[in-house]
Amino acid sequence: MHFVDAKGILSSGNGMNLYRGCTHGCIYCDSRSRCYQFTHEFEDIEVKRNAPELLESALRSKRKKCMIGTGAMCDPYMHCEEELRLTRRCLEIIDRYEFGLAIQTKSDRILRDLDLLKSINDKAKCVVQMTLTTFDEELCRILEPNVCTTKRRYEVLQTLREAGISTVVWLSPILPFINDTRENVEGILNYCIRAKVRGIICFGMGMTLRAGDREYYYRALDRHFPGMKERYQKRYGYAYEVPSERNRELMKLFYAKCAGHGIMSRVDDVFAYLKEFPKQEKYEQMSLF
Repeated sequence: MHFVDAKGILSSGNGMNLYRGCTHGCIYCDSRSRCYQFTHEFEDIEVKRNAPELLESALRSKRKKCMIGTGAMCDPYMHCEEELRLTRRCLEIIDRYEFGLAIQTKSDRILRDLDLLKSINDKAKCVVQMTLTTFDEELCRILEPNVCTTKRRYEVLQTLREAGISTVVWLSPILPFINDTRENVEGILNYCIRAKVRGIICFGMGMTLRAGDREYYYRALDRHFPGMKERYQKRYGYAYEVPSERNRELMKLFYAKCAGHGIMSRVDDVFAYLKEFPKQEKYEQMSLF
């Protein structure tokens, strides 16, 4: 890893990325795409060492409280977080200034900061988002080799629910000819139902591929699924959108399961929930007691 001083930390939509790059090794990772203009190796993590100072300055100057998002591009709980604790330092600032938090990860390291997540949730609002793609544990270890498996992420979702923290699952990507099966999708949805997640984000059953990401993915297919790369090339060519041939069947299952268990399934509804900061009056009244 290497360290840089960032010029700013919050985007116009109040999102932040404390790191650039990733060590989870997911074979389908879109963040590897050349359009993101990485000037270093993807596994050589860029650390924005002045992120806490920038965040505190930004929150101090805001006139209205809002939700702060992190994890959209780079997981805030990669291996380096064990040593650096940069995410924790930023959560402490969010907690101190009583802003909300929408945080996304694949890692059970997030439970190390459960005390802060609960404190943020008590003062404002905290939503944890976890990506689930692969129900089968052995297949998950191939597709997402350097991070905890789906079963462990399900256990994390349960722990968060027991702590009173709302959760959202990203059901994405679903890889054609690999995990685009009814058994896989139903297994993940049953995890979501048992964990009582608030919503599931699913853009359809499939994935995206573009320059940088595509080459990495195809090399992984050659290692683990001989002949699969040629199947992709024949079916999809160089298309950006790579939909599963079973998309209609699996999306019907997805909507039916969500509707039957009161889980938000419209993408716009889930995003609106993630961005919605609770009314200040509620917390001002709570503070009186």
